[in-house]
Amino acid sequence: MKNPHAPIASIAKRFLHQTLRRAFSFFPRALRFAVYRSFVDCDPHPDKRLVLKIAETREELEACFRLLHDAYVGSGFMQPDPSGMRVTIYHALPTTTTLCAKFDGKVVGTISLIRESVFGFPLQSIFDLEEIREHKGRIAEVSALAVHPKFRNTGGTILFPLMKFMYEYCTTLFDTRHLVIAVNPNRIEMYESLLFFERLKENPVDHYDFANGAPAVGACVDLRLAPGIFKRVYGKKPRRKNLYRYFLRTRLPNIKMPSRRYFTTNDPVITPDLLDYFFNQCTPTFQNLSEREKGLLHSIYNLPEYKPVLPTTFSESDFRLRHRKHQRYSLKCPGSFSVTGPEKTDVYDLQVVELSEHGFLAHSRVPLPSNIWGEAAILLGQEEKSVTQAMVVRGKHKGLRGFYGFRLIEPDLPWRKFVGVLKSGMTHEDLDNASRFLAD
Repeated sequence: MKNPHAPIASIAKRFLHQTLRRAFSFFPRALRFAVYRSFVDCDPHPDKRLVLKIAETREELEACFRLLHDAYVGSGFMQPDPSGMRVTIYHALPTTTTLCAKFDGKVVGTISLIRESVFGFPLQSIFDLEEIREHKGRIAEVSALAVHPKFRNTGGTILFPLMKFMYEYCTTLFDTRHLVIAVNPNRIEMYESLLFFERLKENPVDHYDFANGAPAVGACVDLRLAPGIFKRVYGKKPRRKNLYRYFLRTRLPNIKMPSRRYFTTNDPVITPDLLDYFFNQCTPTFQNLSEREKGLLHSIYNLPEYKPVLPTTFSESDFRLRHRKHQRYSLKCPGSFSVTGPEKTDVYDLQVVELSEHGFLAHSRVPLPSNIWGEAAILLGQEEKSVTQAMVVRGKHKGLRGFYGFRLIEPDLPWRKFVGVLKSGMTHEDLDNASRFLAD
């Protein structure tokens, strides 16, 4: 039998919560931040039943999307969807990674990292990122955060390990320097006080379409500067309240990082079957795209296996003439370029970010000589190295960084193998399996 007083109790609880929040807002900023930090409780030895990994199976992704749907509906950030899931076009992209926390095999937390692509970022519709871009480095938007109701009042049992996983993934595998967020004004101070996000210069937006018109505040954090700030604020705090030690010095065996044979920097998991299931069958996401967005999707998933499940576009052939294909994988391969002259050999450090069958693009901190043949030695992975003759055929150097295009005389076997698996691989697992097969 239902409790007839339940609705009244719920209203009273909500009223009390709102009253306390309003009263709290009158506290000095420093005191409010100190209160937030007092709630930090990061256990360096979480329950062994907790596992943190990237969501890659249909079951894991669906559980993440359902958890997210219920959290967003409950917060008023979206209307209930017939599918029971919150699925956006950004979840369909190979540049987006969804992280999940599983407890006893069930998804209890999730967060998505959206790196920039031809679709941009969700928050770009209302916030200007040009000032962040001036500092260089890749940007990723933190989005779609949700924790199961059973774990929301457990002192961060899920939230803090999930945040640590996000930090480690971004700084070690996802090649990300700047994180950006768009959150409700009621929640921005949690990110400011605990993780040192700084508000974007724009004023809070009163109507954010990506969150059902709820107001939003934009903020960012530079992960290159974060360790120093964390050490200064948290360095002398007790262990369970020390986020500096937790994020940068503690190893959690609960975190299962994806394995990579090569030095790629993203982990695509969306197969043609998953695209069809989530974006055609369960939701009308593809159906609701504009013609331009449909064309962009075709330029990203340009393998024949994907075409049957992609939305049809009347301008497909014309679009392909005007837009280049987009890589499903981004790279960060260290290497060097050696040029031998009459008296000495000059060696230049490189960072390769894109490659093809007969050339590559790389960054260099110093100007490189052009139209001179030299030796390019590139580490393609932990155990994969290519050494071949190369020449700078174009380049531009500005400030402390240059961007150069190289042409190869004749790519060696490791190079050809890597290019081959990049062209044929659909997911990060395919890439790893294909490369191992070729190695054998």
